[in-house]
Amino acid sequence: MSRTSISRDEIKEMVRRVLDASPAGIAQPAAAAAAAEPEHVLVNSLKPRQERSFERDESSKSLLTEDDIRGLNEGDRLRISPGTKFTPLASDLIRERRIELITKEPRTAKILVRSVALGADHGGFEYKEKIKEHLSGLGLSIRDFGTNSKEAVDYPDHAGAVAECVSRGRADAGIIVDGAGIGSSMTANKYPGVRAAACYSQALARNSREHNGANVLTLGSGQNSLTEVLSIVDTFLSAELTEDRHKRRVAKIEDIDRQYRR
Repeated sequence: MSRTSISRDEIKEMVRRVLDASPAGIAQPAAAAAAAEPEHVLVNSLKPRQERSFERDESSKSLLTEDDIRGLNEGDRLRISPGTKFTPLASDLIRERRIELITKEPRTAKILVRSVALGADHGGFEYKEKIKEHLSGLGLSIRDFGTNSKEAVDYPDHAGAVAECVSRGRADAGIIVDGAGIGSSMTANKYPGVRAAACYSQALARNSREHNGANVLTLGSGQNSLTEVLSIVDTFLSAELTEDRHKRRVAKIEDIDRQYRR
């Protein structure tokens, strides 16, 4: 009777006989396999990272505590912003561990205007004052059209004064702050030659200048932090309309403006 299956022991015995019959046993096939197998080489495709000039960056903070210093080793370098203050315990840790303080160099944008008309309603009054202080520090000439307190006023009055100043060429650019920035933008755009843009980010501010030739920036005090607002202002005033394709499109906006002023 024919067998339809082979037992496990019989298979093992057959394998043993084959290996015993081989002159080099198992070593020869293994060596051949090793020779045939390609060598695996680890390749680091990333360029070596440049050595950083500091171990920790705390430049976003104006006050550092001992918790911000813990974890740094002796002689480590800590990057801070200009004017950073330290708690007494933080100062002690810096001295004990001989932490080297690296002051972050502020980025200064190349401002392309010399004069700015500035205005706000009561919702934007506090931001307006900070913007005025910031721009004055950059050496710009400021024309402040109010408001001058947090007492309620109507935004079209102050937005209109800024827009008229820009429209008549008495200021290179205008900046208006209200709660959302939208109403002031609508008001300003009623004045000849004014292209006002409500911007809530640096990207929008840059686009409004480079693509649309905006000359008035409107901001919403309820939409951005003061730090964000100052960054938006700097971006707006350091960008300009340069490409011919964008100039051509802005010229069409000006044609429409002239058509409906007749």
